[in-house]
Amino acid sequence: ALGLELNKTSSIVFVILGFSHHPEMKVIFFILFLCIYIFTVLGNLMILVIINMDPVLHTPMYFFLRNLSFLEICISVTLPRVLVSLLSTDTSITFAGCAAQMYFFLLFGATECCLLAAMAYGCYQAICNPLHYTDIMNKKVCMQLAASSCICGNLVAFGHTTFIFSLPFCASDVINHFFCEIQPGLMLLCGDTYRNELQIILAAAFVILMPFLLILVSYGLIISSVLKTGSAKKRYKAFSTCFSHLTVVILFYEMAVFIYIRPKSSYSLDKMVSLSYTVVTPMLNPIIYSLRNQEVKQSLKRCVLSSIFSSNLCD
Repeated sequence: ALGLELNKTSSIVFVILGFSHHPEMKVIFFILFLCIYIFTVLGNLMILVIINMDPVLHTPMYFFLRNLSFLEICISVTLPRVLVSLLSTDTSITFAGCAAQMYFFLLFGATECCLLAAMAYGCYQAICNPLHYTDIMNKKVCMQLAASSCICGNLVAFGHTTFIFSLPFCASDVINHFFCEIQPGLMLLCGDTYRNELQIILAAAFVILMPFLLILVSYGLIISSVLKTGSAKKRYKAFSTCFSHLTVVILFYEMAVFIYIRPKSSYSLDKMVSLSYTVVTPMLNPIIYSLRNQEVKQSLKRCVLSSIFSSNLCD
């Protein structure tokens, strides 16, 4: 009986409503999302290329920024599917396709949570232990922190996705969202899902709040150390170093907490809120780090000038 139930569940084809409630806006949505996706990919690729090309940026902080930019490109992976659905009348997705979409989105999102905590730790070492910074944050440590973030993200994604898709779906096959998210998936499960919902909320709270707590501790120590510095110029330089990272943390975590750490009874299926962390935040990352970061701007100028002179020499 259990095997028949699992076979029945795995043969489900979901229908993603997306923005079908506003058919008159499809063309506008398509153009808007296409521009955002192109900007997100090109902007984050620009940061990746700049960091790889300029030896000055081969430091622990930019190692993590390179990983963050890669994750931002990956998190926006839901957009191509949205673009296709806006041009097509068929918005269906298979059971396996929906599970894969949820898994990869959770993988990249949870990995980013942990990576932002690793970046905060790096900021703490850079400001509070500047003389030993390169020794503490050596290449091996940076690689271990990045790998640990990826492993944690994989465990979270695998656990949540397996848990959701091992339960029977019977309420409906219509997902009132623009991609396969946890909360809309919970709405389709059979029977009383209170315990399942509580387990997911507790797991999400642990995954989101533990890295956030580490970030708060890091910044608490940073602020305490900086305030003891007599020079106002040194204070400004220290806070300016962390400003870009802190901005990304605030944007990322406020939406993550709002979306995941609340019961489905209060979940309004507001797609515009979900767009903020799946679309807007990845787009803002290159803007924040390129406009606020003097080293990145200077490196960009060097790369542009180098390209111009190289092309002139070739001519």
